[in-house]
Amino acid sequence: MNVQKICIIGDGLAGISTAVTLSNQNIQIDLYGSNKRSFYSNDNRTTAVSETSFQFIKQKLNIKKKNSCLWPCKEINLFFEEKNKIISFLNFKEKNKNLMYIFQNKKLKKILEGQIRIKNNIKLINKNITDIDYEAGSILLNKKVFFYDLIILCTGINSLLYSKITQDRSIEKNYQEVALTTTVKHNSKIDKVSQFFLKEGPFAILPFNKKTFSIVWSISNSYYRKNNKLLKGIMSSKVKILLNETKIKITESIQSFPINLSLKTKYFKKNILILGDGLHSIHPLAGQGFNLVLRDIKKLDELISRTLKLGLALKTSSVLTEFCKARKSENIILGLGIDLTNTFFKNSKLFFPVKKTILNNIKKFSFIKRISQSISDKGIFF
Repeated sequence: MNVQKICIIGDGLAGISTAVTLSNQNIQIDLYGSNKRSFYSNDNRTTAVSETSFQFIKQKLNIKKKNSCLWPCKEINLFFEEKNKIISFLNFKEKNKNLMYIFQNKKLKKILEGQIRIKNNIKLINKNITDIDYEAGSILLNKKVFFYDLIILCTGINSLLYSKITQDRSIEKNYQEVALTTTVKHNSKIDKVSQFFLKEGPFAILPFNKKTFSIVWSISNSYYRKNNKLLKGIMSSKVKILLNETKIKITESIQSFPINLSLKTKYFKKNILILGDGLHSIHPLAGQGFNLVLRDIKKLDELISRTLKLGLALKTSSVLTEFCKARKSENIILGLGIDLTNTFFKNSKLFFPVKKTILNNIKKFSFIKRISQSISDKGIFF
């Protein structure tokens, strides 16, 4: 059988991670990207992955220790705000292993792009796809038609390319919120991840080297509009109070990203698959978004490997059907679970009578810590 060809559309973090992972198979990959590189070079977002996801990144994405941009964390502290008081309600701490790893998106992306340039079976094409034939399994580029055994769409949550697959078959929720992110320099020892559930919204401290951490703060659109010109000062003040530190400095501009819940229930059509944020976009408060993406990539890689070893054609195989069966339940359950968590920590009349009691007593139930830690690390169906 001739070497089979895969097309990956989208060169964001999900797209290039998929390309590098699948390049270990005996296949040819065309990775279609964008000529617009300025966004990624100025993107200050950070991402957290679990220990299990980190092991996958090391093995499949070939991230060596000497050039690793992933910062290990052994402790995570959770706090909630009540009547202007910050109260600790849960702590995760390990001595002999790491709970998570944090990295700047642009740094990991740069490393993976370097790998792509030296991979013989990946061809990077910086051109926009003008159309897809979902029945024939082909793309249209500069009036030329190109056929593939598998087409993977990694073009983000707002891509119009998904419309012919999903046809409104998804769980959608507009949170009317934005995630603010920026970078803070300091001269103190701040090496623990902290999540503060403030009255304005979840406020995360994510260290990614000895002297720098990222802030991710989710706030309502109305609060953002009202305080847009004052946000840098507000965020600086909150960090100083929350960490009891005075000598800190926000070194980057504050970037904002809209927050929506989007969980697709139809994953593919014929031989065309959705992957990445287009498949599931969830609230950032639990830091599980990219973990879900990596678990999707891992399962897809396993199914493709098995199919190729059997000498079957990807285009007519059951790879995408099996992928959907294996991944859809966990993606939806976790997405909705995180949505419920976000609702719980808001100033919601529904949860207000019991929220304080639960948070004040949650430390007593050690099994809750073990279950949540296991799910965060390995997912639901590990």
